[in-house]
Amino acid sequence: MAKTWNSGEPSQEWPPTKITPRAQRQLIQEVTKDPTTTSKELQASLASVKVSVHDSTIRKRLGKNGLHGRVPRPKPLLSKKNIKARLSFARKHLDDPQDFWENTLWTDETKIELFGRSVSHYIWRKSNTAFQKKNIVPTVKYGGGSVMVWGCFAASGPGRLAVINGTMNSAVYQKILKENVRPSACDLKLKRTWVLQQDNDPKHTTNPPLNG
Repeated sequence: MAKTWNSGEPSQEWPPTKITPRAQRQLIQEVTKDPTTTSKELQASLASVKVSVHDSTIRKRLGKNGLHGRVPRPKPLLSKKNIKARLSFARKHLDDPQDFWENTLWTDETKIELFGRSVSHYIWRKSNTAFQKKNIVPTVKYGGGSVMVWGCFAASGPGRLAVINGTMNSAVYQKILKENVRPSACDLKLKRTWVLQQDNDPKHTTNPPLNG
C-alpha cells in the first residue's frame, strides 16, 4: 500500500520504491565485497545506473536481506609470521585437559591511549559473521598521550596490573615478574603446577644488562 502524508493540503502518494531486483543484487554484491561501504556510497553507486533512492531505503532493503549496520570488532594487526605461530600454538595445545587451561597465567603488555580520537565505523554484515576477516578492523599500537602497562589473567579472573615507567627492557620486565607474578598466582588460587604464558618478545628472553 502506498504511503501518504498530510500537511494540511490534499493527500499525496509517495513514489514507489525504485530498487529493482537487479539493483538489489548490486547492493548485496557491493557490501559483500566491501562491508565498509556506506549507504551514501551505495546511493551514489545506484545513481550512476539511473536508480534514485534515499539512503534510508537502501538500509532498510539490506536489512530485509539480513545485512545490518554493525560496529566492527577490533583485532590486533598480525603479520603472516605471527598468524602461523599462533595457529601452531593452538594445534599444539588442542588436546590439553581443562585443568591445564585453568592453571595457566597469561601475561602481556599494552599501550593505552589516554587522549586518543574515537571514531565510529560501521560495516554491513549478517548475524554470526562478526569475526570473519573482512568484518574485523585491524588495530595497531602507536605513541602519544599514552601509558604502558603490564597485566596478567587466568581462567579464574584478572591478576595484578603494573604501570611501566620509562623504556620496557629485560631488566624492567624481570622486575615486574618478580613483584607481580607469584602474588597474582596466589590471589587467583592457581595450583602449584601452574604455567606462566608469555609471548616471544625478545625482551622476555634476553639477559638483563650488567650494572656498573
